[in-house]
Amino acid sequence: MENAVKDWRGRSYRPGPVPADRTRMFRLALAAMAAISPLQYGYAALHARQASGLTLLAIWIACQAAGALPALHLVRRRRLGVRACLAAGAALSGLGLLAAGLTPTGAPALIGYAVLGGLGAGLVYGVCGEVVSSWYPERPAARVGLITGAFGYGAVPLLLWAGIAPGTTPAAFLVCAALATAVIATAARHLRLPPAQWWPDDVDPRTHALDAARLRTSPEAVKQFGLAQALRTRTLPALALMLVCAGAVSVFDVIAVASTGAWGALALLVALNGAGRSVAMRAADRYGRRRVLAAVFSALAAGQVLLAVAVQSAVGSPLLWLGAVAAGLGGGAFYPLLASLVRELFGTERATEIHAVVYSAKAVAGGLAVALALTALTAPGAALLAAAALAALPALATPRLRIPGLPATIPL
Repeated sequence: MENAVKDWRGRSYRPGPVPADRTRMFRLALAAMAAISPLQYGYAALHARQASGLTLLAIWIACQAAGALPALHLVRRRRLGVRACLAAGAALSGLGLLAAGLTPTGAPALIGYAVLGGLGAGLVYGVCGEVVSSWYPERPAARVGLITGAFGYGAVPLLLWAGIAPGTTPAAFLVCAALATAVIATAARHLRLPPAQWWPDDVDPRTHALDAARLRTSPEAVKQFGLAQALRTRTLPALALMLVCAGAVSVFDVIAVASTGAWGALALLVALNGAGRSVAMRAADRYGRRRVLAAVFSALAAGQVLLAVAVQSAVGSPLLWLGAVAAGLGGGAFYPLLASLVRELFGTERATEIHAVVYSAKAVAGGLAVALALTALTAPGAALLAAAALAALPALATPRLRIPGLPATIPL
């Protein structure tokens, strides 16, 4: 490995050869993320119809959101290996899907699905994101957006299966359990972190840091913030609140559309929830992250209004499909956009840890989604309009985001 080089901001890089298996690691991480998708979207659509199932879903979301932070802390400091984390994630995720198939409610589901399955999914989500962003430091946001997209659309085959043969849902979850265990265990064998400060030697880091087109749409952070410094800013809580609002609406939409029995619209919603993430990241590279994020939140809010009108009419209403499209495109794209905004606002050195704190706000979003779903049991239209208002809040707040550390007189 060559000696370290520094860019104009003083950041150090150690250029080295790109390993032959970098693409394979990316694909395995993507497959692992798709494998844990049924734990959230499959369960939300198929089992979260009553208070008991909704409560278990909220606990699962809390465990999944909180489980990644301590694991990432240990992995980044090389105190815990990627293989050990993913091996544990494979076992726990498989157990969670097994519990969802055999005992979707009750104490076994609480322990097996909600707690252990949630922790396992959190391990997989956090570690796969860290590995991919570390091996693609020249374009981490776009690559992480692709694998988190798989976390969205990975549940589509299960939902289509359930729509065609609803009586075989338990068997479908058991198949998902076997596949998830095998796929994540395979990823555990091959995924690893690069050396510290590694950079691909076919990209000059100094030229990359001075790329005018990139800086025009994605300005650099004023400095490299540590976690404690980021927590003292107003921007970090604002990002967390945005995730709470949009995350709650995103989960609620799956439950709301599933309750209509329109499995085609539901599959479309979940597929766009995943695919929209990579589309949004491409748009953000061209138009800027904050502008695209505001548009994504606006689409999510518009989707709620369309769904609110649709639930008052027939299941086959075109408005239901239009609402599923808008809610799907807006319901997942904000996740990678917020992650890339963390890098843009707080720097790259501690971006993963800072984003893990923002992502942990999803635990609150799960509880809020359950509250909306419980309201929808008796008043679905009112619940969807409340969700529209909730999604509109971050849409209005996004243009007001400021780069931390700049004087208040600078309009950024």
